[in-house]
Amino acid sequence: MHVVNKKWPLEKFLSMRKEVLASWPTGQDPLLELDQAIETLRHVPDHKNFALKLMKAKSESRTYVQPRAGVALLNEHIDLMRHLEQAGADFLPSTIDSYTRQNRYAEAEEGIMVSQKEGRSMLNGFPAVNHGVRACKEVLDAVNVPLQARHGTPDARLLAEIIHAAGWTSNEGGGISYNLPYAKNISLSDSIYYWQYCDRLVGFYEDHGIHINREPFGPLTGTLVPPSIAITIGIIEALLAAEQGVKNITVGYGQCGNVNQDVAAIHMLQELTEEYLKKEGYDVFVTTVFHQWMGGFPQDEAKASGLIAMASTVAALAGATKMITKTPYESIGVPTKEINAFGIRESKMVISLLKDQKMPHSSELNIEKAQIRAEVDCLMRSVYELGEGDLAVGTIKAFEQGVIDVPFAPSKQNQNKVLPARDNEGCVRILEFGNLGMTQEIKAFHKAKLDERAKAEGRPITFQMTVDDIYAVSMGELIGRPQPNKKR
Repeated sequence: MHVVNKKWPLEKFLSMRKEVLASWPTGQDPLLELDQAIETLRHVPDHKNFALKLMKAKSESRTYVQPRAGVALLNEHIDLMRHLEQAGADFLPSTIDSYTRQNRYAEAEEGIMVSQKEGRSMLNGFPAVNHGVRACKEVLDAVNVPLQARHGTPDARLLAEIIHAAGWTSNEGGGISYNLPYAKNISLSDSIYYWQYCDRLVGFYEDHGIHINREPFGPLTGTLVPPSIAITIGIIEALLAAEQGVKNITVGYGQCGNVNQDVAAIHMLQELTEEYLKKEGYDVFVTTVFHQWMGGFPQDEAKASGLIAMASTVAALAGATKMITKTPYESIGVPTKEINAFGIRESKMVISLLKDQKMPHSSELNIEKAQIRAEVDCLMRSVYELGEGDLAVGTIKAFEQGVIDVPFAPSKQNQNKVLPARDNEGCVRILEFGNLGMTQEIKAFHKAKLDERAKAEGRPITFQMTVDDIYAVSMGELIGRPQPNKKR
């Protein structure tokens, strides 16, 4: 499929829409008629509109809190959402189950039936497509804060149709961030095309005066992803969405662990996304979301709580508009609603204490910001050159050639030649560049930083550093230092 970064004509969108809605029975609901969906969205009160509440948060310099959560059955899902709202969640999710993420709706249907029989959720999320528009609307009607679909779906077209027609005013994902970390064999050109549809749907609603938020998935694989790679992909997805008419975008970033680097990354995520959108002539309202630690968690509850508190501190000091929370049971399995609520309250306490404080300017912070800017500009320049000015074409070529490369992604669309490791202060650096589109000056910076760590630890720079760093946080350390007397 040949994909270009050009706004879809309305005729093309409406033609494909017929196919999308015909792909599963719940797509035939009269509530999905565009006139009816517009009316539904128009009647969503402002306090339940995701885009409007984000604008309010940014104007007040507040960091709002949102958990992850979702179960198979409607009534239980509503009960879960109400419980999390009472715990203080400013935004609610509906995490979608894995079958729906792969468009395997028949198996999701079976999961619903087994869940009913067993009396507990046998799916790892809420199967919104199977439940359909009316049930999704019931969820929104049952709570008093905005709802967002959070999932991991390379082809989210029918899901997007159903949730928006139900009044949900935010959808997470993108053609890169919901492909490479989640799928193995789906082509990037296909997933970008599918997400152009999702964004064109949002653009259609924006044309009718309805504000809907879109949120690229910032953490990607969540494992030592260098900030510049994550930010570049966020910018690309923001630009692709803006071309289709999206006006409200939240770009994300997953905690890496060094406070200075994480604060610098959130600052540059906001700044550079706005700059690139403006440079391309788009008028878009940009906010940021900080994801609490996405790697392995300590099994000890107290240690896990400490990690959550640290993440909340960074989000507040960085001035992120929103933060996605974790729970102290993260390493154990799917959290109960009670422990999920505990994570929300813990995070909100830290955010509240720090609401009037921001990270002070320092030379160290400015160095990190300048480094991130140089790397992002380098990658973006390479993408535009490869696409001869077309961002979609350039992005596909960049991944084919490894000019952009995401560490540890399962997708065959990704070269997987980049290896990250921490430097002596815990910042994520690049150990192996592969074909990454970076200058020799940038490569020299990373090598010098890793040399400092190697010298301090008395060992060479090798892949073992990466391995040690992957496991370090779950074992109570940020940097994977050699532990001769400890079994790893």
